[in-house]
Amino acid sequence: MPTSTPSSALPLYAVIDLGSNSFHMLITRLVANSVQVVDKVKRKVRLASGLDDNNMLNQQAMARGWECLSFFAEQLQDIPAQNIKIVATATLRLAQNRQQFIDIAEHILGHKIELISGEEEARQIYLGVAHTTSSQDKRLVIDIGGASTELIVGSGFNPKKVCSLNMGCVTFNNNFFAHGELTAQAFSAANDAATLMLNEQVDEYKHIGWDVALGVSGTLQAVIEVLTAQGKVANITLQNLEDIKQQLIACEQVSNLHVVGLETERKPVFAPGLAILMAIFKVFNIDSVQLAGGAIREGLLYELLPDMRNVNIRLRTLNGLIEKFSIDELHAYRVAEFAHAAFEQLQQSWQLEQNTLGLLQSAAVLHEIGLLLEYKANKKHAHYILSNADLAGYSLAERQLLIALVSNYKTDINMAAIEAQSFTSLQQTIRLAVILRLAVLLSRRRTDSATPAFEFAAQDNQLTLSLASPWLERHPLICDELQQEIAFLAPLDIQLIINAVEENVETNL
Repeated sequence: MPTSTPSSALPLYAVIDLGSNSFHMLITRLVANSVQVVDKVKRKVRLASGLDDNNMLNQQAMARGWECLSFFAEQLQDIPAQNIKIVATATLRLAQNRQQFIDIAEHILGHKIELISGEEEARQIYLGVAHTTSSQDKRLVIDIGGASTELIVGSGFNPKKVCSLNMGCVTFNNNFFAHGELTAQAFSAANDAATLMLNEQVDEYKHIGWDVALGVSGTLQAVIEVLTAQGKVANITLQNLEDIKQQLIACEQVSNLHVVGLETERKPVFAPGLAILMAIFKVFNIDSVQLAGGAIREGLLYELLPDMRNVNIRLRTLNGLIEKFSIDELHAYRVAEFAHAAFEQLQQSWQLEQNTLGLLQSAAVLHEIGLLLEYKANKKHAHYILSNADLAGYSLAERQLLIALVSNYKTDINMAAIEAQSFTSLQQTIRLAVILRLAVLLSRRRTDSATPAFEFAAQDNQLTLSLASPWLERHPLICDELQQEIAFLAPLDIQLIINAVEENVETNL
């Protein structure tokens, strides 16, 4: 068969985080100015469980860590040393015999390990969120680790207040759930201990303030997985946490812990992590927490990569997907501009939430992402791609709204996708989908010169679209599809009226 000379391989970057509960290795490369994960390895080492009352690590815990690092070392051999970053966090900060562990670990890896302070850990966690999660400017970031909990408030790439508290799901498990008993008393004791530490910090955080609370770490991910598996809206609230706590108490023992959606590997330390999270909600008076897209590893990685602060997160993701899936970029942004204009015309009458505009535009850009695989089932392929692709800048709830919109950009309505999203109300989702569908339909000629002037007006669920009569006459296919759209939207309780406008005379089609 014919052969060709391959282009130069893109350089790899590796980040390793020696956490208190798990050791993680992340290997990536830059493709189309976006980060592509090449390999990811996670091992539950539970290093913090090896600390005794004098903060000495036992040999069994250290041996688990060294064994894990021997696995990681294999993957580091062909990566340039300047592209590798390895950090150790809370447990090794606490361990009196940490140097014994680090010396052997560095020999195994063939690279230096940086023991970072709690404040530096918190700063890197914040940067990981800032690089991967598009949110309102002022944010509170929460990370519950194995031996420490980090709280950071800031805006943009600038953390304004950071702290690292000596409480985590592994250490609190040893202190309050050591015998595996899931009782109200154990939760109360853990909650009280966390509250004491949090009370010393809360005033300064509240003084700075935040618009949105974002969470990272296994505890918050596990909460989302439980809520989703149980058919609930994937929104972390105190009431949801209380409901999950009662499910845990009903199980009585960790050995008998069976909660729908809770993975086996998370069971041993889920209860203490939940107790800490509930204390944070109460002390900081938090209404809800959204799951963020990155944490310490992403903070370390993106700061290692060249020039990553100067590109808008979502724009970087969209442009990367455009290139990877051969999306017609000019047409994608043409539809996005049309959707934006329609949104502005309808925002007041339909009470559209401003924070949904960016997601509507993103859906417009990505609506043809499934075409690379096949035309006929392209919406199905788009659903799969958006469910599984790395979408830096989009939270889980935002991803679900994207999927709901792209899955409904034309033809039959997919109500399951609409009902699966939790970012906004059902009514808002339907109205955004209607805007996207009409933006796609009216841009069907795929040229700027053929895109019509239009005017939207709405009263409750009645939507009137006014178009010039001559334009409609020149586009009989689109005119016919607008008639079909009336039927498609009827089950959504949307009454679409098409007005043909000519010399101040309107005619209903």
